[in-house]
Amino acid sequence: MADPVLKGKVALVTGAGRKAGLGQAIAAALSRAGACVMLHDRGAVEGEIAPEHGVGTRSELEQVAAGIAAEGGDVATVTGDLLDEAGIEAIVEAAVARFGRLDILVNNAGIGYLFGPTTELASDHLDAVLGVNLRAPILATKHAARQMIHQGDGGRIINIASQAGKSGFALTTAYTASKHGLIGLTRATALEFGAHGITVNAICPNHVTTGLGSWQNAFMSKARGQSMEDYMGEMRRRIPLGRTCTPEDIAGAALFLCSPAAAYITAEAMNVSGGEEYH
Repeated sequence: MADPVLKGKVALVTGAGRKAGLGQAIAAALSRAGACVMLHDRGAVEGEIAPEHGVGTRSELEQVAAGIAAEGGDVATVTGDLLDEAGIEAIVEAAVARFGRLDILVNNAGIGYLFGPTTELASDHLDAVLGVNLRAPILATKHAARQMIHQGDGGRIINIASQAGKSGFALTTAYTASKHGLIGLTRATALEFGAHGITVNAICPNHVTTGLGSWQNAFMSKARGQSMEDYMGEMRRRIPLGRTCTPEDIAGAALFLCSPAAAYITAEAMNVSGGEEYH
């Protein structure tokens, strides 16, 4: 185990049921730092709203948990639909029931795959993206913050936003709008919860080639009429550090924001983009 700076802390990470995904990397980093970790994902595939490339199944979620447990981590899992407030409340309650408290919430779950022209945007797709990417973090923050305030010794809330929370990208209208809103949620709740010792920050990655990221690469290169090689080469050339982001880059930022070193940092939207995004 790494330096156990989070020993005695309990973390809930949503959308953590995909192997090699952001949630897995974040949860593993928090576990190695000593935190007990509750992993969440939807648990089942369901049509266009929850496709195989977008959600973690129960089986995959358990595999992610087994990997963390194999490293000595204290880990548990919970499934639930983030479009339902009662389900969100139950997810928070499951973490508290299993570990006795809640100190860290990472709002990582998101829909980053219902892309296409705004003129063809289906209302059910819009509702799903805004529901999972913005409404769910608001409600998860509501219920997690209630628990943290009740405990009386502060807490950390991290919202996994995006470079799309600061810059616009064609064919991603609902996604970009939701991520801009997530930064607004971060700033508003940071001001509200500061008196309780709860910090709230966002992390804004640029492109990460996870399983979902691979789907995004295929979609965007086709939409732009480029080969995958040309599309990825163009992307790397506009990043000063010359490579795309990795899950471990995001996990490192999340671990820092949860650590004592970040005790005086709140209301920030931290870029983790290799210099591509710098405002």
